Amino acid sequence: MSDNENKVYEVLKELNINFEKREHPAVFTCEEAEEFTGDMKGVHTKNLFLRNYKGNHHYLIVTKDSKTLNIKEFEKKIGEKNMGFASKERLMKYLGLTPGGVSIFGLINDETNAVKLIVDKSILENEFINSHPNVNTATLNLSVVDLKKFIKWSGNEFEFMEI
Repeated sequence: MSDNENKVYEVLKELNINFEKREHPAVFTCEEAEEFTGDMKGVHTKNLFLRNYKGNHHYLIVTKDSKTLNIKEFEKKIGEKNMGFASKERLMKYLGLTPGGVSIFGLINDETNAVKLIVDKSILENEFINSHPNVNTATLNLSVVDLKKFIKWSGNEFEFMEI
């Protein structure tokens, strides 16, 4: 188990957050994950790490795995222009993660709270959420109430919006 994954479990324990863990082979797409986690209760998520054109604002977007993010519409909602996916170097610098392991729990590694979290409001309609623990070889299931507790703990700026 990696240090990055261990940090997730340490923080969840510190916050008294219960979760179920399912280990599986490495997955790189939502479709691949579905094969191993499709029967888990709750909403399945995908996580996107974006930056603005200047590279001075970074966003972690968490949405249902079935949704597609229209970047142009998203830019209008948050008042940015020319957004794109952040490089793997930026992903490592800001969230301490590698491609395939992008997760809301990457906020644990954002010690300067430089990344703004955007969570799709539709996720809040569910009782449970599924997310990687900063590695793509496991999926955690936890309550949305506990997810909100984690988000507040992170100290990152966040917003719930329609995506």
